[in-house]
Amino acid sequence: MVKVLISDKLSPAAVDIFRARGIAVDVKPGLSPAELRAIIGDYDGLAIRSASKVTRELLDAAPNLKVVGRAGIGVDNVDVKSATARGVVVMNTPNGNAITTAEHAIALMFALARQIPEASASTRAGKWEKNRFMGVELTAKVLGLIGCGNIGSIVADRAQGLKMRVIAYDPYLTDKRALALGVEKVELEDLLARADIVTLHTPLTEATRNILSRENIAKLRKGARIINCARGGLVDEAALADALKSGHIAGAALDVFETEPATDSPLFGLDKFVCTPHLGAATAEAQENVALQVAEQMSDFLLTGAVTNAINMPSVSAEDAPRLKPYMELCRLLGAFAGQMTQARDGTIKKVEIEYEGSAAHLNHRPLTAAALAGLLAPVMAGVNMVNAPVLARERGIDVADIAHDRPSEYQTLVRITVTTDQNRRSIAGTLFAGSRPRIVEIKDIKIEADFGRHMLYVTNLDKPGFIGRFGATLADAGINIATFHLGRAEAGGDAICLVSVDEAVPDDVLAVVRSLPLVVQATTLSF
Repeated sequence: MVKVLISDKLSPAAVDIFRARGIAVDVKPGLSPAELRAIIGDYDGLAIRSASKVTRELLDAAPNLKVVGRAGIGVDNVDVKSATARGVVVMNTPNGNAITTAEHAIALMFALARQIPEASASTRAGKWEKNRFMGVELTAKVLGLIGCGNIGSIVADRAQGLKMRVIAYDPYLTDKRALALGVEKVELEDLLARADIVTLHTPLTEATRNILSRENIAKLRKGARIINCARGGLVDEAALADALKSGHIAGAALDVFETEPATDSPLFGLDKFVCTPHLGAATAEAQENVALQVAEQMSDFLLTGAVTNAINMPSVSAEDAPRLKPYMELCRLLGAFAGQMTQARDGTIKKVEIEYEGSAAHLNHRPLTAAALAGLLAPVMAGVNMVNAPVLARERGIDVADIAHDRPSEYQTLVRITVTTDQNRRSIAGTLFAGSRPRIVEIKDIKIEADFGRHMLYVTNLDKPGFIGRFGATLADAGINIATFHLGRAEAGGDAICLVSVDEAVPDDVLAVVRSLPLVVQATTLSF
């Protein structure tokens, strides 16, 4: 039975979803790292928030783990690289708390503009300092978004409702998307020079770390204000403190810090600085949404193979998963065939081309290509699956290309894998028979139709009389029963292929005899 562990506090509704889908679930928040490592080996899935740390050591102790689901956006507490290497899917829930986080950014913007926290503290202290707290209007101010994805676009919409002018820096923001959002797409230098208020909505990566560095903070116009509800580490906190002290920056509001929990910071105690303890997603609605979303996503993956909001794997919707499943199996088997042949000939793989024709040309190719690479690499690498195969291929310097052909095909659907090594180039093509059964239809440009068998023997030979009799007799003398027998040839008297399914694996000594037969060029055992 599929089992999931919830190791952080999640809404009880998430537990109900898992159980309603037939998944066993244990709820054990507050475990120490050692306690979590001690039990994680029993589970197929792990649902977390921000408290649990999914480290390499934890993953080493989790041989059955297939998916980690983060109820929230950030996956800073997950070693994604190690998870990918071990074939574990890492999911997040980028939309569940988008509105809540965007609203928090807007709230902090108002708090800065009208000095609300300071005014509240002063008034509660019995003072009436009406003239001390002179604020600014947001209307007509220029809001600069660093990051304009899910959350940034919501902030843009809300800011436009306040009659603000919105400019955005985001390398992934297209001109068409910017037009649809009603924002002006700009470069970072332009944003720093023009923005009255800067708010950050980008992940923390090597490219974005300290994107508001001391140098970039100095480039902001005097009197600008800074808001960060995204990730700690995007802003140089020491530089920001100095800019507040000097008056270059009129105000700053942070919900996130480079080190959390933030018990000490150069910003604490400064005037015109507002802070909250990572509350961006802290609403009842958001907590419920992300819990429900992560439970649904993990259940879909564990039960149907559907992949939604994965950090390290192509997405496959719940609707597409059943339709793609036979195609992925076809691609895996074709890849396994090519991989075993390459292993047998000891060629180093340089390039892999995966061609799609007919119905296959109109599908989502990324999971199909991942399945083909998983099959290709499995003969030489343990623990390969669709999650880590593309990464492993890149690490091995393999050039991978997938090509969709919009041209007539002999078959309703066709997938062809061509592997180029430092010694030769070979291809294999297949189709789906009756819509779901994988079948080989071509090997090295030679037409041959054969179903995949558990144990197979692949022989290339010269097309001359006598081969079939000697070959069949050799297997018979060894007590090996032939289940299916398929032949193909390029031309009469030329190169030929013999592909047979047998009831049991062919022993090495029998394979050696087959290889010694007259007319045999090479022979390889295959298993699927």
